[in-house]
Amino acid sequence: MKKEMFGHEISVLRDTYRRLLHRKAKTNLVKLIDKTHPADLAIIYRFFTDNDQNYLFNLMSNNEYSAEFLSELDDSILEDLLEDIPPERIVQIIRIASSDDQTTILNALPEDKSQTIIDSLHADEQVEIEEMLAYPEDSAGSMMSTDVFTLNEELTVGEAIKDLQNQENAEMVFYLYVTDDDNHLTGVISLRALVTTSPTTKLKNIMISNVQYVRAETDQEEVAKIVSHYNLLAVPVVDSNDEILGIVTVDDVVDVIREEATEDFLQMAGAGKDREILLKSTWGNARARLPWLFATWIGGIVTMSIIGYFDNMLQSLILLAAFIPIVAGMGGNVATQSSSIVVRGLATGRIDIGKDLQLILKELSVGLILGALYGLLLGTLIFIFFKDVPIIFGVVVGLSICASMVIAASIGTTVPLLLRKLDIDPAIASGPFVTTTTDIVGISAYFLIASALLPM
Repeated sequence: MKKEMFGHEISVLRDTYRRLLHRKAKTNLVKLIDKTHPADLAIIYRFFTDNDQNYLFNLMSNNEYSAEFLSELDDSILEDLLEDIPPERIVQIIRIASSDDQTTILNALPEDKSQTIIDSLHADEQVEIEEMLAYPEDSAGSMMSTDVFTLNEELTVGEAIKDLQNQENAEMVFYLYVTDDDNHLTGVISLRALVTTSPTTKLKNIMISNVQYVRAETDQEEVAKIVSHYNLLAVPVVDSNDEILGIVTVDDVVDVIREEATEDFLQMAGAGKDREILLKSTWGNARARLPWLFATWIGGIVTMSIIGYFDNMLQSLILLAAFIPIVAGMGGNVATQSSSIVVRGLATGRIDIGKDLQLILKELSVGLILGALYGLLLGTLIFIFFKDVPIIFGVVVGLSICASMVIAASIGTTVPLLLRKLDIDPAIASGPFVTTTTDIVGISAYFLIASALLPM
């Protein structure tokens, strides 16, 4: 119900913008922009033409709203929009934006334009931004906010509260990070604990010393796992000396989880890994999916060659051909299920490192149970409905189904584990690669079993 309400509100808002844009009602548009949340405006921006997008953005002031709005846009829309914005205006927005939003905006620009904008900033601003851009893409350092508020461990609660009241630009103060005189992270205090403790108590006596933190080089997916596992609202980022550099807040982590899940899902479906594939042109969409489908095409050629090799067998017993789709289909489904379970387990950390063999044996057992069950069921149906064929034919099909499902389970399990050891994203294992391999091996097993057991 809430989802339907949200969708309806976005639809109404989009139509309102369209009417005002059609009339070029500048004053009304400015008022509507001020009342629209940047995230909502970023969603409906997808439905506007390039000219309408540029027109709307030119109505915005160079303030925090504009910076937040730009950071909420889809990457492709952001890149196109920034192409038409003069560098002077981007400089004004960058100066107002938070550190993580600055990184998002500058990374969306061509390198030469980005450097021009950085050169236009003051020396101290340049140093801070260049430090942020130096961190690896999709790392904790590239997504952290440096506007972090810290307290010295020797302060009393009363002194800390006074300091807190003077902080207007701190990113988030639900967690108060405590440092020593050398800026080393030593503890954390919740805002609740601070305001419910005696004013004369020193912070070091009430802080929690066991702080969950990440390094600046930590991958964003690992950051998301830590925030999710410990139910944190933010996680501090420290350097090799445990000096606090900034914090990653939960709103940024939610974006990471969504992006990583979308990327994995697209790869598992064999549609590439571009999270914004729906926003691409028809040709761009086709080009992104072309190499993945080429793998399936190659697999089909190999499967066709295998079937052609056993052409004499098919001519002797044409009924063999009727069961090729079910042998391939059952194996493909089991492979997809096994690989999806393993990929998801790797992504969530639920698969223990060092227990690969145990996991493979478990999935093989599952494949054997399912294969035996469906093999027996299919063999029985053949015996009942195809009385003119020898009984051994039902045995062949039943064994083939069982063998195909066992092989599929092993492929679907081992390939993602192998890719992880090779430091390759295991999500690609659930796409055409696994299903195509399973088809080839499953059909081969079918004909080999048939050639061994059937009198030709």
